Amino acid sequence: MKTILWTLVLTLSVALSVSAQKTTSRGDAPFAPPPSVGNLVEVALEVNGSGPFAGQFDTLIAAVLAADPVIVEKLTKKGKLTVFAPTDDAFAALGINPGNVGDLDQGFLTQVLAYHVVPGERLAVDVIQTSRFRSIQGTFFFQEGGVLTDAVGRTSNIIVTDVMADNGVIHAIDAVILPFAPSAIK
Repeated sequence: MKTILWTLVLTLSVALSVSAQKTTSRGDAPFAPPPSVGNLVEVALEVNGSGPFAGQFDTLIAAVLAADPVIVEKLTKKGKLTVFAPTDDAFAALGINPGNVGDLDQGFLTQVLAYHVVPGERLAVDVIQTSRFRSIQGTFFFQEGGVLTDAVGRTSNIIVTDVMADNGVIHAIDAVILPFAPSAIK
């Protein structure tokens, strides 16, 4: 298991050397990845490694590595997916950071991460036109006007859109969405 994770980390670290340009949905500063730089995990590492969003997804990356390996497997395989990626500030609002995310129950963490992923490549224009998403976790969350609402009524704004990967697209969000009310976090 450790060998697989180290291999993944080394492979993904190589992806950090790739540079790129994208623009946020609000027309803010440009940020990473170039067209076809790699899978969703590689692109997330690239965005987190350089540019204006460097270091903004450390907790998400730590969470993906701490969750059941099926999460990494799904995010690196062929087949299009859309990831709604919470920032470090989103996790911090729940008291979660790279140093303690591994302390969470792995099953719970896996369920929460899977809830942030939907089948198919949904660009911003598609997201805005869709009111309900079924996650790969199996339950629904809702969208209205660029605001996601989870199963427990929490909301999250989509703050960056259309970060392309070979196997899908990433949209950054400012709050963690939850498929159920956990006792482990607030």
